[in-house]
This record gives sequence, C-alpha cells and structure tokens, in this order.
Amino acid sequence: MTPATIYLTRNGLLEPLGQSQVMAYLRGLSEGYRITLITYEKADDRADGARTAMMHAECKRLGIRWLPQHFRAQPKVIAPALSMLRMVWLLWRETRRTNARLIHARSYIPAAVALIVSRMTGVPFIFDMRALWPEELITAGRLTRGSWLHRAIVAAERACLARAGAVVSLTEAAVHHLARVYPEAMSGQKTAVIPTCADLARFVPAEAPPANLVIGCLGTVLSGWFRLDWLASFLTVAAARDPEARFELTTLDDPVAVRAALDPAGLLGKRLTIAPSAQDKVQTVLQRQTASVMFFTDGLSKLGSSPTRMGEILGCGMPVVANDGVGDVAAIIRKHRVGVLAESAAPEAMAEAWDGLLALLAEPDIAVRCRAAADEVFSLEAGTRAYAALYRELAGEAARCAG
Repeated sequence: MTPATIYLTRNGLLEPLGQSQVMAYLRGLSEGYRITLITYEKADDRADGARTAMMHAECKRLGIRWLPQHFRAQPKVIAPALSMLRMVWLLWRETRRTNARLIHARSYIPAAVALIVSRMTGVPFIFDMRALWPEELITAGRLTRGSWLHRAIVAAERACLARAGAVVSLTEAAVHHLARVYPEAMSGQKTAVIPTCADLARFVPAEAPPANLVIGCLGTVLSGWFRLDWLASFLTVAAARDPEARFELTTLDDPVAVRAALDPAGLLGKRLTIAPSAQDKVQTVLQRQTASVMFFTDGLSKLGSSPTRMGEILGCGMPVVANDGVGDVAAIIRKHRVGVLAESAAPEAMAEAWDGLLALLAEPDIAVRCRAAADEVFSLEAGTRAYAALYRELAGEAARCAG
C-alpha cells in the first residue's frame, strides 16, 4: 500500500511561495506517497474562488488531499499561539486518520507542532528549517535576544533539531552554524541541504547575448535586507568604466524611492531603468541582460538564506556579482566560477569586481558553466530527489517499527 505522509506549512498554497517552494516538490513526491497537505491561506487569496477551485482540482488530480486553513496573524503572539493549538489537534487527527508514516513540517512553528504529535504517535518528522528563523526575527527587530520569547523559540529549535527524523536546511553554512551552537542536538543527526529551487525549464539562456553590457538586479532592494550603498557604488563605477553599459532593476519597489537612493544626482539618467515585471515574464527580462548584481546584508540571520534569484539568474546563463556572508552564495561562486565577490562598497573594491566580471564574461564557456551550476544546485529535479530519499528512509523506518 502507498505510504501516507502529511505535509504541514503555515504558508499558503495560493501564494507564489506555496506554488514555487511547496507544490513544485509535491508534484513529484505525490507519485510515490499519499499526501495530506495542510496549509494556511490568507483571506485575500481565499477570496479568489476560481484560483482556489483550480488548486483543489490539481491536488485531486495528483492524489493530494488538501486541507486549507485560515491564516490569522493578529493579535500578535496570541493568534499564532491559538493557531498552534489547533494545528496540534488537526495534525494529530490526520496522522491517526491516514495512518501516516511521516510528517513533513516546513519551518519552525509546524516543526514544533510535529514534535508534539510525533511524541504522541511515534510518527517521525522532517524539520524543514528553510532559514534560521530566530536570527531573522532579531535582525528584523521583531525579537529581542535573551527575551523570554527568544529563549522559548531557541528551546523549541534545539528540541526539534534533536528529535527530528531528519533536518533539511537551505544551506551548508547554516548546518555548520547549528553544529557549533547545538553540538549535542546535531550529533549524529541526519541532515540534507536543499536550496530553494528555480523553474529551470523557464529560466534558460538567451539565444543570443545583448550587443552591449546590460547589468541587471532582480527583486526588492528596499526590504532592509539589500545593501543599497553597495549597489549604488557598483553602478557608479560601472557607468564610469563603460559609457555604453545600461542598468535594469526589475522590482516592485517604488521606482522614485529606488532612483533617489541609487542615483540622487541623476547622473545615470536613461541608462538606469527601474520597472516591475509580471511573474511569468521575468525570464525574458533576464535573457536580455549580461550579468546580475545581488548584494545582501550578512550576519547570522543570512547564513540560512538561499536567494531564489540566484538560481534563476544562473539558469539564464548569467554570472552574478555578490558579497560573502550570505548562505552558500560565495561557496557556489567559488566552486563553479560563476560570479565575482565584491569585498566592500569602496570604489576601488567595486572597480576590482568590475574588472573581474569583464574577465569572466570574456570566457567562452561562462554561459554553459552558469547553467550547469544552476542544474546542479537549484534544479527542482535535484531537490525532489533529495526529499524523496528522506521520505523513503524515514517512512520505511516507521513502517518497520509499526510492523
């Protein structure tokens, strides 16, 4: 009989992340498992009846039993706590009802719930961390280090790491960090590194490169996570070194605010364009560019980050200009030689990065190398295979124990 599993996430299946980082994997995993999917949908998404019906139909076609729940964020602390209590009851009920052999918990709150239900039922769970959530909350100013809430989250993190059947991280850097912080919990723990996947059937190299250099930057730059000063410095140096180079920022951010931050004197003029793109057209924007820039804040909170944009950029055969200290970005660049690492925002450091980029672009196999790196690191197929291996091992162990 096909083994039953339960996938629990506080993300919504109707939101873009749910499609790209949940459903994308479940399409492949559903071929070997009876999956019950529990998601938490926001009110605006649930109001789209046609889209909801479409997702129900797709889940039914794949044999996935989808149980969408209402996502409630307010009042703070209280709403997540009440939601967590209901989540425990719902997960326990479905684990018993389906005779599940495995629970796949995406992120921290679902993992804490899975830990409780696992202790009650004996069913193993995967702690799919996605990122270092406590550190992200501290960096965002939503959590104070050493507070009672921080201590509670850290205690739950430690317990989940110690008792999970397996731990999934987005980056090797985060795994090494956790091994240093929680040596006992991580000792002997089964781990897998599965970065955020990119749709590499859609993000493919252009048939012909642009005649002139077009430097791109994809995604938000006003989130607080992006180093605008580094980007401004790089664009200034690039514009001076190549008067024909153009710059394209593809973002939903306010273009007036972005331009004011990057080019307050208006020196770039029409050479700099700032505009959004429809999600299904992003690949065409990337395909008319030569290289792409991504400078993120570093620190503990970013060790667990795996920028989706990196997989999409490399998939289009383009190198990246980035900085160290962000997940495995630097390690991927160094291993596959698919980009340049800027040392600082100083003009001389950016000039060195620019020279390095020109040298890289002159290598005849750079596009092929970028695409190969994307296929190896960011492909949906590789990620699905890694999850399937964990499912087979843990669900098989649970079946043997039950037998």
